[in-house]
Amino acid sequence: MSKAHRGKGIRELAFHGRGECPVCKRTNVKILYEQESGGVKIKICKTCRAAVKHGKKSLPVIAAEAAAT
Repeated sequence: MSKAHRGKGIRELAFHGRGECPVCKRTNVKILYEQESGGVKIKICKTCRAAVKHGKKSLPVIAAEAAAT
C-alpha cells in the first residue's frame, strides 16, 4: 500500500509539506490533507482532518476570505 504522506512523497512539496495548520494553529506540522471549505480547498493537519470528519472541529471561514483577495 502506498504511503503518500511520508518520505519521498513529500520531498517535492514546499518545506517538505510542513507549516501552520489553519484550524489548530500548530506550527511545523505536516499540512498534507485537503479539505474543502466554502468552495475553496485548504490543506490541514492529520488530527484536524479527523476532528472535522467526526464533527468535533469546524473549518475556518478565513479560507474563503483569503481566496477572494
